[in-house]
Amino acid sequence: MDSIIDQTNAMIAQAVDAINLVVWSPVLVYLCLGVGLYFSVRTRFLQVRHFPEMLRLTFSRESSSVGVSSFQALSLSLSGRVGTGNIAGVATAITFGGPGAVFWMWLVAFLGACTAYVESTLAQIYKEECNGQFRGGPAYFIEKGLGLKWYAWAFAMATIVGTGLLLPGVQSNGIATSVLHAFGIPTWVTGAGLAVLLGVIIFGGVKRIAKVAEVVVPFMAIGYILVACVVVGFNFEKVPGVFALIFESAFGTHAAFGAILGMAIQWGVKRGVFSNEAGQGTGAHPAAAAEVAHPAQQGLVQGFSVYIDTLFVCSATAFMLLITGTYNVKGPGGAVLVNGLPGVDAGPEYTQSAIESVFPGVGAAFVAVALFFFAFTTLMAYYYIAETNVAFINRTLQKPFLVNVLRFALIAAVVYSAVRTAKVAWGLGDIGVGMMAWLNIVAILLLQKPALVALRDYEQQRKAKAPITFDPIPLGIKNAAFWESRHLDSKGPSDP
Repeated sequence: MDSIIDQTNAMIAQAVDAINLVVWSPVLVYLCLGVGLYFSVRTRFLQVRHFPEMLRLTFSRESSSVGVSSFQALSLSLSGRVGTGNIAGVATAITFGGPGAVFWMWLVAFLGACTAYVESTLAQIYKEECNGQFRGGPAYFIEKGLGLKWYAWAFAMATIVGTGLLLPGVQSNGIATSVLHAFGIPTWVTGAGLAVLLGVIIFGGVKRIAKVAEVVVPFMAIGYILVACVVVGFNFEKVPGVFALIFESAFGTHAAFGAILGMAIQWGVKRGVFSNEAGQGTGAHPAAAAEVAHPAQQGLVQGFSVYIDTLFVCSATAFMLLITGTYNVKGPGGAVLVNGLPGVDAGPEYTQSAIESVFPGVGAAFVAVALFFFAFTTLMAYYYIAETNVAFINRTLQKPFLVNVLRFALIAAVVYSAVRTAKVAWGLGDIGVGMMAWLNIVAILLLQKPALVALRDYEQQRKAKAPITFDPIPLGIKNAAFWESRHLDSKGPSDP
């Protein structure tokens, strides 16, 4: 019986790998970079020009009975971005791409800030009010902006499968693995506990999810970064060497890692997109839920969230691993290029070992707790995103029970994946990310104009120091029914 189970697991792993080779072909890797560069040029590098404005808007607390505040929307989107990818994902990128993968994660985040702006602004422009709350995202703006209902349904179905079934497994597996390593608690026990906690929150709706994220996300991110700073501080003399290692590896000039330059780019972009979500379209869903005076405002806030995720949290993990030497690197054919942790697979144990080197007896427990908060809030965000797409298809199907089907399916996926191997969990998660990225990137390339027009409109109003409003009709933006109605009523919120 055990041999049959092992053979079945091996076949599943091979099938997942084969699908990933197609979904995450080099075309998608370079498309993510190319689209980020393209939008950076089109917006005149708004991620640099509007950095102070991003900071100002980020801490807006303006909300309404149907919309969450910009800060809550940021926290909700960060709860999706800051997760297992920031700990185990960085470890995986370094293992298979070398230290140079970190540079490509930085680059895809810098350029991805503009991609995040475009998709999030489009989500705001074409959002709608549904059952007392704002709903929006790629499915909504594809239908309204492009008029392609079949394409909108394709994205909605891909996202329900991706965030409702495939991606949750990465988070629950990461939590279960780190808890097992730190406290010896069986993975099935952790999975069951996650199911109960998640059920309590997701059955409470988006407002409860946003309130939990608003408190937990800033706390966990700041605490993690502070610990990373202490670890780096104890090894401060090695910082220049780590920077040199990253850049030399990123461009193939390092003797040990020159042969895996292509893998550095692939894994850096792959894990960067998985973590910061720029281009996936997932961040656009919480962006649409925000109460703002102008769509461009939430677009800028979401652009800033990419910085927080990758340039701060992912970098914290990367520097802890590289500066303490607690990582492995595998080359072509499985050749071992670096063997800092013999026999340890890529995952949270890398970070646990790094912190243990400075705080003996503390590292494993700290990372397990941090990963729990990181991954659990990501599970909440995944549910919200999947629910938003169920709401989209329910406008046609009118099947309210589908929401409960989603809830139980996601909880079942969490329990199941907690006891699966990490490789299969990550493989399925990558398929989910790739499906959404392909569909979303094509859509925002076709529908970029409204987001770019909205940016110019917002910049002109700011320059004129006029009250911030948004009227889509004179801007030539059609089917933005919510904003048309708001402008006529003149009851929108004031600029924060």
